[in-house]
Amino acid sequence: MKTIHSLSLLAAAVLLAACAPKTPTPEALRPVRTVELHYDAAGETHRYVGTVRARHEVDEAFRVAGRVAQRRVEVGQLVHQGDVIGVIEDADYRLALDAAQQQAIAAASQARQAEADRNRLNALKADGSVSDSDDERARTAAQTSAANAQAQARQLELARNRLGYTVLRASRTGVVTSVRFEAGQVVAEGQPVVTIAAEGEPEIVVDVPEDQLADFRKAEYQATLASAPDQAFAVTLRELAPQAAAQTRTFQARLKPVSPRNLPLGATASVIVQQESGRSDVAAIPASAITQDHGKPAVWVARPGTGGASASVQLASVTVQSYRSDQVLVSGLPAGTLVVTAGVQKMAPGLHVALESAAAATEPKVAAR
Repeated sequence: MKTIHSLSLLAAAVLLAACAPKTPTPEALRPVRTVELHYDAAGETHRYVGTVRARHEVDEAFRVAGRVAQRRVEVGQLVHQGDVIGVIEDADYRLALDAAQQQAIAAASQARQAEADRNRLNALKADGSVSDSDDERARTAAQTSAANAQAQARQLELARNRLGYTVLRASRTGVVTSVRFEAGQVVAEGQPVVTIAAEGEPEIVVDVPEDQLADFRKAEYQATLASAPDQAFAVTLRELAPQAAAQTRTFQARLKPVSPRNLPLGATASVIVQQESGRSDVAAIPASAITQDHGKPAVWVARPGTGGASASVQLASVTVQSYRSDQVLVSGLPAGTLVVTAGVQKMAPGLHVALESAAAATEPKVAAR
């Protein structure tokens, strides 16, 4: 009986333990990143994407028309002044040269004959055997034949030059950046077929909209390459087009590195332009911080607790002044307000969150624009 009574007490204790309410495990606070609003006066930042090009470029073209027999260059090839770029079939030009040579020979023979006739008539003129009119005609014929012989000699020289023009040679040393002809293609006289760029002075070419033109001239510039976005270098404006391009209605700007620097031709580059805005009533926050409250712009504001490691979030309305590529200029909140910059879609009024201790070190403070 004692054993049965003990077992009953043990079973009752187990049942009571099972029915007792469990103490809830405190839920971990969601960590968030924040940025502190600053209304310091600072300049605006604009980014223009362009390409690296050589300061000196030349389009090479054949000076005669014809069918291309050979193409001896490729894109990216280094050529030196005088190197052969391409050759045009020269059969027709050799025939023209031969014809010009024969015409020059005939004209020279006629000039010698006319001069000999004039000399004979001039000798007979002394005894009155030749009239003045005959002598004048002989002198005119000699002069005409001599002039014709000179003209045919010039035609021969032109034919010889045109034969030489069937071989296209590089006019300067540089890198071939564009090839626009193939063997067997018929090209026109003066048609650009190859572009050669000098490697010594690379520049970054960007297009500037008309509404930003005035501020662009007074700005400070830095540039980065797409292959090395973390390596910025200073550039200076060398040339700004005085007239907008017909297709894009933008103005082409050419910027060169302040210090000599090797830039790969054709590479994609970004020009970062710092411009003084003169405004101190707006603050810049990441675009990811913007949300909506009843269709109006708003942000989640973190209000730290007593310890400072946690905070509660509340939705606050802001006024958007302007948008940028990755930032928004806002006003309407006190300076020093902590704004949640990531995960705003998961926030709720009164939600307690943890302020990341690393956020202050890793998140750059956004200065006012």
